[in-house]
Amino acid sequence: MIDYRSDTVTKPNADMLQAMIHAELGDDVYGDDPTVNALEARLAKLSGFDAAMIVNSGTQSNLCALLAHCGRGEEYIVGQGYHSYLYEAGGAAVLGSVVPQPIKEQDNGELNFNDIAAVIKEDDSHFAKSTLLSLENTYCGKVIPLEYFARARKFADQHGLDIHLDGARIFNALTAINLELKDICQYVDSISICFSKGLGTPMGSVLCGNLEFINKARRIRKMVGGGTRQAGIIAKAMDYALDHNIERLQIDHANAVLLADLLTECNKLSVTTPQTNMVYIDLDDSVDGEVLAKLLIAEGIKISAGQNLRLVTHLNISTADIIYTADTIKETISLMSGEM
Repeated sequence: MIDYRSDTVTKPNADMLQAMIHAELGDDVYGDDPTVNALEARLAKLSGFDAAMIVNSGTQSNLCALLAHCGRGEEYIVGQGYHSYLYEAGGAAVLGSVVPQPIKEQDNGELNFNDIAAVIKEDDSHFAKSTLLSLENTYCGKVIPLEYFARARKFADQHGLDIHLDGARIFNALTAINLELKDICQYVDSISICFSKGLGTPMGSVLCGNLEFINKARRIRKMVGGGTRQAGIIAKAMDYALDHNIERLQIDHANAVLLADLLTECNKLSVTTPQTNMVYIDLDDSVDGEVLAKLLIAEGIKISAGQNLRLVTHLNISTADIIYTADTIKETISLMSGEM
């Protein structure tokens, strides 16, 4: 089955599994798992921060960050379509009494600084205190450029805000614009990096920030059940991914462009040219997205059904798979439309 639903469906290859099996282990809650400690030190150096902390998931990483930055009754400003607001079950509000202030993101994924300024609260007992600006890169496969973060840093400093970056797919962004991790991290106060998407590990994320922030986040991680024991098994997979799966993201991006180019040949589809590994497609009203998804499963292709499709390329999808997929989608739509 060729699975385009997300890059979260990736599975570790044989070499990554061997690295995990041979990882040197300890109890991470006690701080004595050498593989975890080495990975955290490596991510701290790569990001330019003092410290880093391994967590189970991107959701847990963002939760620890939001609760470490904001106290009860304080507010974070965030895009209303950003993952840390829309897709994480309201964890910061439910578990930390942190107030979200969502605003509409622009088409390119950025938040307009005038829109942000309009919702920053006065220092008044009637209002939640505006404490944090939460950004995202990539957003729906779109790359937020370095210049935006430089402007965001200046803006945040002027308004007394910290900046957290949900960088779940930050290495996709960095690959697209040919930058290093610390190039963007210099402009934010913390970053969450997911390894179980395009980097191909079975689970795990890393939160980076200064030492005081990470120490606070580590306590929160324990509170929400994220303190794990022999976590070096996962840390070793992350270490392998840093060595082997970042440079190859270029292949995923090229495959996404190829898929988009091939599908533009079908007049029943409106295809957006991808910037990274996500292909967005709007189906003509004459094509039933639910039916299309069911027919494609029979041909060995799995997508998320709907009239607005997102097809995500990743390390388990080859260029041959892309060509087969494009041909099959076009043939299936022709059959559905009675054109064959």
